[in-house]
Amino acid sequence: MKKDIILCGVGGQGILSIATIIGQAATKADINLKQAEVHGMSQRGGDVQSNLRLSTETIYSDLIQQGGADIIISMEPMEALRYLPYLSKDGVIVTSNKPFVNIPNYPEEQAIFDELNALPNKVIMLDIEQVAKDAGSARSANVVLLGMAAKYLEIVSAESLRDAVATIFARKGEKIVECNLKAFDLGHEAAK
Repeated sequence: MKKDIILCGVGGQGILSIATIIGQAATKADINLKQAEVHGMSQRGGDVQSNLRLSTETIYSDLIQQGGADIIISMEPMEALRYLPYLSKDGVIVTSNKPFVNIPNYPEEQAIFDELNALPNKVIMLDIEQVAKDAGSARSANVVLLGMAAKYLEIVSAESLRDAVATIFARKGEKIVECNLKAFDLGHEAAK
């Protein structure tokens, strides 16, 4: 079994934290992993993207070819569209429905949603920021998104991802762990 995942968003949204959590779950499950990251501007607002390849077999490249991604997990809907050429015909898009407007010529929100909704692929969108606030921490929106995507990752279980969330955030204290686990669970429930 294999899963090729594109993680994308803008700097400061927690894309690399999602990659770390998935990587932790995969490593603990003895699943092969390769990752390549592209960072835009080093400050908040630059493009951040990660190729994450998981497989029970040997992986020879850390890059995903065009048309090869099984899933795009995006913190920002326009970024999901940017990486659309990499999505396989049966691939899934899991994205926030709240644009991060960081450029003057950002497209109209409705045009982005219309384009996403017109795709033949399965597209799951949610206001992850609001769900994160409901979970007790606005900063856990990325973990809400991961919870939404858990069902489609398949190669690692939702339970192993939850365990990885607890492990990754343990050094920040029990309250942060609890908020992130709640965020994960709410995202997971919303995607069912």
